[in-house]
Amino acid sequence: MTNKINELQTINTAWQIAIQEILRLVVRDIYKTGDEALFLSHIKRLEESAIDSISTDLRLRGNDEWTEVLVKEKASNFVTSLLTSFTFDRI
Repeated sequence: MTNKINELQTINTAWQIAIQEILRLVVRDIYKTGDEALFLSHIKRLEESAIDSISTDLRLRGNDEWTEVLVKEKASNFVTSLLTSFTFDRI
């Protein structure tokens, strides 16, 4: 059982790292616009679109409603945490 748990944790961590890296590259490209207001509006649009998609389009097969609501809530929180961690610091 411990091996299964470790394997799930490893897969979960790998997914998080992969998604964070993709997001970092996307945000880096947005950052290159050179305009703070535009940068912040893009980040907000990404956040709102991702959360809307999670809320309306995500369907988990084989799970009860409570699990689906919990996963959607946690996924939305991850989106907000990741995207709000980016700031526009032009040095």
